Amino acid sequence: MADIAPIYEYAKLILGTDHTGHGFDHVKRVAAMAKQIIAEDQLQVDDYVVEAAAFLHDTIDDKVVKDVVKAKEEVQQCLLAAGATAEQISHIFTIIENLSFSKELLAGAQVSSLEGQIVKDADRLDALGAIGILRTSYFGGAHQHPIHESERAPKTFTNHADYRKGTTVINHFYEKLFLLSEKMHTHFGKQEALRRKDFMTTFLTEFYREWDV
Repeated sequence: MADIAPIYEYAKLILGTDHTGHGFDHVKRVAAMAKQIIAEDQLQVDDYVVEAAAFLHDTIDDKVVKDVVKAKEEVQQCLLAAGATAEQISHIFTIIENLSFSKELLAGAQVSSLEGQIVKDADRLDALGAIGILRTSYFGGAHQHPIHESERAPKTFTNHADYRKGTTVINHFYEKLFLLSEKMHTHFGKQEALRRKDFMTTFLTEFYREWDV
Protein backbone atom coordinates (compact mmCIF):
# COMPACT_ATOMS: atom_id res chain seq x y z
CA MET A 1 0.00 0.00 0.00
CA ALA A 2 1.27 3.47 -0.88
CA ASP A 3 2.48 5.63 2.00
CA ILE A 4 1.22 9.21 2.37
CA ALA A 5 3.98 10.24 4.83
CA PRO A 6 6.66 10.90 2.16
CA ILE A 7 4.16 12.97 0.19
CA TYR A 8 3.34 15.02 3.28
CA GLU A 9 7.03 15.64 3.99
CA TYR A 10 7.82 16.53 0.37
CA ALA A 11 4.99 19.06 0.23
CA LYS A 12 6.17 20.52 3.54
CA LEU A 13 9.72 20.86 2.18
CA ILE A 14 8.67 22.56 -1.07
CA LEU A 15 5.87 24.77 0.24
CA GLY A 16 7.03 25.46 3.79
CA THR A 17 8.66 28.78 2.88
CA ASP A 18 5.97 30.08 0.50
CA HIS A 19 4.72 33.59 1.25
CA THR A 20 2.00 33.97 -1.40
CA GLY A 21 -0.88 32.05 0.20
CA HIS A 22 0.07 28.74 -1.43
CA GLY A 23 2.10 27.38 1.46
CA PHE A 24 2.01 24.10 3.35
CA ASP A 25 -0.80 25.36 5.59
CA HIS A 26 -2.93 25.76 2.45
CA VAL A 27 -2.41 22.23 1.13
CA LYS A 28 -3.02 20.78 4.60
CA ARG A 29 -6.40 22.49 4.67
CA VAL A 30 -7.15 21.29 1.14
CA ALA A 31 -6.34 17.69 2.14
CA ALA A 32 -8.52 17.97 5.25
CA MET A 33 -11.38 19.55 3.29
CA ALA A 34 -11.15 16.82 0.65
CA LYS A 35 -11.59 14.21 3.39
CA GLN A 36 -14.59 16.13 4.72
CA ILE A 37 -16.19 16.24 1.27
CA ILE A 38 -15.73 12.48 0.90
CA ALA A 39 -17.31 11.89 4.31
CA GLU A 40 -20.18 14.37 3.93
CA ASP A 41 -21.16 13.16 0.46
CA GLN A 42 -20.38 9.50 1.28
CA LEU A 43 -18.24 9.09 -1.83
CA GLN A 44 -16.38 5.95 -2.90
CA VAL A 45 -12.99 6.98 -4.28
CA ASP A 46 -9.28 6.19 -4.20
CA ASP A 47 -8.49 8.00 -0.95
CA TYR A 48 -4.75 7.92 -1.60
CA VAL A 49 -5.08 9.64 -4.96
CA VAL A 50 -7.24 12.36 -3.41
CA GLU A 51 -4.94 12.99 -0.44
CA ALA A 52 -1.71 12.87 -2.45
CA ALA A 53 -3.12 15.22 -5.11
CA ALA A 54 -4.28 17.62 -2.41
CA PHE A 55 -0.83 17.79 -0.84
CA LEU A 56 1.05 17.98 -4.15
CA HIS A 57 -1.10 20.28 -6.28
CA ASP A 58 0.91 23.46 -5.65
CA THR A 59 4.34 21.81 -5.80
CA ILE A 60 4.22 22.00 -9.62
CA ASP A 61 2.48 25.39 -9.90
CA ASP A 62 4.44 28.06 -11.75
CA LYS A 63 3.24 30.59 -9.17
CA VAL A 64 5.27 28.70 -6.59
CA VAL A 65 8.17 26.89 -8.31
CA LYS A 66 10.56 28.29 -10.91
CA ASP A 67 11.23 25.08 -12.84
CA VAL A 68 7.96 23.24 -13.42
CA VAL A 69 9.53 20.43 -15.47
CA LYS A 70 12.02 19.66 -12.70
CA ALA A 71 9.27 19.89 -10.10
CA LYS A 72 7.18 17.30 -11.96
CA GLU A 73 10.16 14.95 -12.13
CA GLU A 74 10.68 15.29 -8.37
CA VAL A 75 7.00 14.62 -7.68
CA GLN A 76 7.16 11.53 -9.91
CA GLN A 77 10.12 10.18 -7.96
CA CYS A 78 8.46 10.97 -4.64
CA LEU A 79 5.32 9.07 -5.61
CA LEU A 80 7.34 6.09 -6.84
CA ALA A 81 9.32 6.02 -3.59
CA ALA A 82 6.06 6.20 -1.64
CA GLY A 83 4.82 3.05 -3.37
CA ALA A 84 2.11 4.56 -5.56
CA THR A 85 1.13 2.45 -8.56
CA ALA A 86 1.64 3.65 -12.13
CA GLU A 87 -2.12 4.09 -12.45
CA GLN A 88 -2.29 6.16 -9.26
CA ILE A 89 0.65 8.34 -10.35
CA SER A 90 -0.96 8.99 -13.73
CA HIS A 91 -4.25 9.83 -12.04
CA ILE A 92 -2.59 12.21 -9.56
CA PHE A 93 -0.77 14.07 -12.33
CA THR A 94 -3.97 14.38 -14.35
CA ILE A 95 -5.58 16.04 -11.34
CA ILE A 96 -2.79 18.41 -10.35
CA GLU A 97 -1.99 19.46 -13.92
CA ASN A 98 -5.61 20.50 -14.55
CA LEU A 99 -6.61 21.98 -11.21
CA SER A 100 -6.12 25.72 -11.41
CA PHE A 101 -8.60 28.42 -12.36
CA SER A 102 -6.09 29.85 -14.83
CA LYS A 103 -5.75 26.41 -16.46
CA GLU A 104 -9.48 26.51 -17.26
CA LEU A 105 -8.99 29.89 -18.92
CA LEU A 106 -6.22 28.40 -21.05
CA ALA A 107 -7.77 25.06 -21.98
CA GLY A 108 -11.41 25.31 -20.95
CA ALA A 109 -13.11 23.27 -18.25
CA GLN A 110 -12.01 19.64 -18.46
CA VAL A 111 -14.05 16.62 -17.44
CA SER A 112 -12.54 15.44 -14.16
CA SER A 113 -12.65 12.13 -12.36
CA LEU A 114 -14.57 12.13 -9.08
CA GLU A 115 -11.23 12.29 -7.26
CA GLY A 116 -10.28 15.33 -9.34
CA GLN A 117 -13.60 17.02 -8.63
CA ILE A 118 -13.11 16.53 -4.89
CA VAL A 119 -9.61 18.01 -4.88
CA LYS A 120 -10.70 20.91 -7.09
CA ASP A 121 -13.64 21.72 -4.81
CA ALA A 122 -11.44 21.50 -1.72
CA ASP A 123 -8.82 23.78 -3.25
CA ARG A 124 -11.40 26.34 -4.33
CA LEU A 125 -13.11 26.35 -0.95
CA ASP A 126 -9.80 27.48 0.54
CA ALA A 127 -10.02 30.54 -1.73
CA LEU A 128 -13.34 31.50 -0.13
CA GLY A 129 -14.52 32.67 3.29
CA ALA A 130 -12.32 34.21 5.95
CA ILE A 131 -9.29 32.20 4.84
CA GLY A 132 -9.92 33.24 1.25
CA ILE A 133 -9.97 36.93 2.18
CA LEU A 134 -6.64 36.63 3.98
CA ARG A 135 -5.02 34.55 1.24
CA THR A 136 -6.13 37.00 -1.44
CA SER A 137 -4.71 39.91 0.55
CA TYR A 138 -1.51 37.99 1.26
CA PHE A 139 -1.01 37.10 -2.42
CA GLY A 140 -1.79 40.64 -3.52
CA GLY A 141 0.73 42.08 -1.10
CA ALA A 142 3.40 39.64 -2.22
CA HIS A 143 2.90 40.79 -5.82
CA GLN A 144 2.51 44.52 -5.11
CA HIS A 145 -1.15 44.58 -6.14
CA PRO A 146 -3.08 47.62 -4.84
CA ILE A 147 -5.83 46.93 -2.32
CA HIS A 148 -8.50 48.86 -4.20
CA GLU A 149 -8.85 51.47 -6.93
CA SER A 150 -12.38 52.83 -7.19
CA GLU A 151 -11.98 53.83 -10.84
CA ARG A 152 -10.65 50.40 -11.87
CA ALA A 153 -13.55 48.11 -12.78
CA PRO A 154 -13.29 44.31 -12.49
CA LYS A 155 -12.55 42.49 -15.74
CA THR A 156 -13.78 39.29 -17.34
CA PHE A 157 -10.74 37.23 -18.25
CA THR A 158 -10.80 34.94 -21.27
CA ASN A 159 -7.17 33.84 -21.37
CA HIS A 160 -4.32 32.86 -19.08
CA ALA A 161 -2.00 35.73 -20.05
CA ASP A 162 -4.47 38.49 -19.14
CA TYR A 163 -5.39 36.74 -15.90
CA ARG A 164 -1.75 36.66 -14.81
CA LYS A 165 -1.19 40.39 -15.43
CA GLY A 166 -2.48 41.20 -11.99
CA THR A 167 -5.41 43.09 -10.53
CA THR A 168 -6.45 44.81 -7.33
CA VAL A 169 -7.13 42.72 -4.24
CA ILE A 170 -10.79 43.73 -4.20
CA ASN A 171 -11.31 43.19 -7.93
CA HIS A 172 -10.02 39.64 -7.49
CA PHE A 173 -13.16 38.89 -5.50
CA TYR A 174 -15.29 39.64 -8.57
CA GLU A 175 -12.90 38.41 -11.27
CA LYS A 176 -12.39 34.96 -9.74
CA LEU A 177 -13.52 34.23 -6.19
CA PHE A 178 -17.24 34.97 -6.55
CA LEU A 179 -17.33 32.77 -9.67
CA LEU A 180 -16.13 29.68 -7.83
CA SER A 181 -19.43 28.75 -6.17
CA GLU A 182 -20.91 28.10 -9.62
CA LYS A 183 -17.99 25.83 -10.55
CA MET A 184 -18.28 23.42 -7.63
CA HIS A 185 -18.91 19.75 -8.37
CA THR A 186 -19.81 18.05 -5.08
CA HIS A 187 -22.96 18.59 -3.03
CA PHE A 188 -21.07 19.61 0.10
CA GLY A 189 -18.71 21.78 -1.94
CA LYS A 190 -21.61 23.74 -3.43
CA GLN A 191 -23.22 24.33 -0.05
CA GLU A 192 -20.00 25.35 1.68
CA ALA A 193 -18.98 27.62 -1.21
CA LEU A 194 -22.24 29.57 -0.93
CA ARG A 195 -21.84 29.90 2.84
CA ARG A 196 -18.32 31.25 2.46
CA LYS A 197 -19.33 33.55 -0.40
CA ASP A 198 -22.03 35.07 1.83
CA PHE A 199 -19.39 35.87 4.44
CA MET A 200 -17.22 37.56 1.82
CA THR A 201 -20.16 39.63 0.58
CA THR A 202 -20.74 40.86 4.13
CA PHE A 203 -17.04 41.69 4.42
CA LEU A 204 -17.14 43.75 1.21
CA THR A 205 -20.14 45.74 2.45
CA GLU A 206 -18.16 46.75 5.52
CA PHE A 207 -14.99 47.31 3.46
CA TYR A 208 -16.69 49.82 1.15
CA ARG A 209 -18.28 51.57 4.12
CA GLU A 210 -14.86 52.07 5.72
CA TRP A 211 -12.97 52.78 2.47
CA ASP A 212 -15.31 55.59 1.45
CA VAL A 213 -15.39 57.28 4.86
